[in-house]
Amino acid sequence: MALDIAQTHGIEDVIARVIAARGVVAADALAFLAPTIRDLMPDPSAVTDLDRAASRIATAIAGRARIAVFGDYDVDGAASCALLSRYLRHFGLVPKIHIPDRIFEGYGPNPAAMTALAGEADLIVTVDCGTNSAAAFGVIGARMADIVVIDHHQVGGPLPDVAAVVNPNREDDMSGLGHLCAAGVTFMTLVGVNRHLRQAGFKSVPDLMGLADLVALATVCDVVPLTGLNRAFVKTGLQVARRLSNPGIAALASVARVSEPLNPYHFGFMLGPRINAGGRIGDASLGARLLSLDDANEARALAERLDQLNGERQAIEKSMVEEAKAGAEREMQSAHPPSVIVTASREYHPGIAGLVAARLKEVFGRPALAIAIDANGRGTGSARSIAGFDIGRLVRAAVEEGLLVKGGGHAMAAGVTVEADKLGALRAYFEEKSAKVVGELTDETVLEIDAALTSGGANAALITRLQDAGPFGAGNPEPVFVFPRHTVTFVKPVGTGHVKVGIQAPGLPVLDAIAFRSADEPVGHLLAQNRGAPLHIAGTLSLNHWNGRTTPQLRIVDAAPAL
Repeated sequence: MALDIAQTHGIEDVIARVIAARGVVAADALAFLAPTIRDLMPDPSAVTDLDRAASRIATAIAGRARIAVFGDYDVDGAASCALLSRYLRHFGLVPKIHIPDRIFEGYGPNPAAMTALAGEADLIVTVDCGTNSAAAFGVIGARMADIVVIDHHQVGGPLPDVAAVVNPNREDDMSGLGHLCAAGVTFMTLVGVNRHLRQAGFKSVPDLMGLADLVALATVCDVVPLTGLNRAFVKTGLQVARRLSNPGIAALASVARVSEPLNPYHFGFMLGPRINAGGRIGDASLGARLLSLDDANEARALAERLDQLNGERQAIEKSMVEEAKAGAEREMQSAHPPSVIVTASREYHPGIAGLVAARLKEVFGRPALAIAIDANGRGTGSARSIAGFDIGRLVRAAVEEGLLVKGGGHAMAAGVTVEADKLGALRAYFEEKSAKVVGELTDETVLEIDAALTSGGANAALITRLQDAGPFGAGNPEPVFVFPRHTVTFVKPVGTGHVKVGIQAPGLPVLDAIAFRSADEPVGHLLAQNRGAPLHIAGTLSLNHWNGRTTPQLRIVDAAPAL
């Protein structure tokens, strides 16, 4: 297949190998390398209830109605709120935005918040939540505000009786867009609103492509598959983001000390965690406010506050992860290690549980759930999963079994509420339902290699061309290259637990490489013990921008002795 792609389109061998490994055939190769929103977006009307939602929002705009937006406290929720806010401000409408407090209100619409918003708005739009909130909506009924739900989470129970529920994961939705994050669904809904407004005679509607940076940020941070329309959202959104036209994104990039063109790594590991920090340990509304701002000075102040909160979050997370890892390691060394790691503690901060679960999943290679138990014996937690295992479905099944007070999410992440005295039964249920599938997924760990390179071949020009096969992330993994029998020229510790090395093939330039968080891991030990010796080294490539220079860099994934 790679040869066919290379010969048909004149694409160099390495690029052809990379895209062929992702299932691309020659006929689709050029379109894959240049995805566009226009080409990949279906008619928005294909999404169930989207026309109803678009019509109701358009009517509210035409009538200059009072509009409120209720969002989730993560990046996807913040970006979705900002999308709606920026869109509505085009028409001189300033929506009231409410982000629930993670600790005191919990996830999603609640009766008190909905009652308050209904007293201030004619239309309430929920984003990144609401699909499973029929009870919370029931307190206001049809006598007060209309409600439109824009969401992407899996459905757990009857849909709410509201003006519209736009969610491509509804059982009666045939659009095939269940992989979109909430911001992607919101964007599609606004495409529908634009269409309704034009039909109503509006001469000026917002340029939605100018808001694609928010969709890209949410798509990367919500770890949805970077396939199809999502790739186009991120590719286009990165081009917009690099213009730094959104003061919030520009301020975040500045406080995070990003000194190169924004890429998915910056979204996922530098900007995203700072936005999330507000919802985890501070004011949950900070992220949505920041991404909605037009004033650069206000944006800078909010970004600095989020940066400070992120530092505090990192310190809390470090302590929690150490405790959770110690417990998980004991369980993994038992005669029957768990298929799903479940860790719970009264010492956990509820806002950090998701990060702990993500770290446990990364370390142990299986789904993980971290739960913070409060003084009343009730726990709130988050789960993270591995490719191929639907954690959202497992959580919903546990709710139906009465083992969870509530819970929901999607294939890769979920949230739960559980009584502490049911943790034992929950662990047993998870094991019963997951052992076979997780066992099959973890029986054999294979590192798939896209191609072999040398330290001289991994140059800046090649890495730049490789970006056409991106953006890379969930569903479109970064290409992994092997460097056979390369000598380790130097080894030194850097940062907090990272190992920096140089690798070199005989007679070729040295390639800088780094193994993140590996100083106390087998890979780090192997590198340190083989200075001056040859190793087989595998990793992903990127460009390092420093002091005005752009150089290739390898992120080491694995290494082995060159026998």
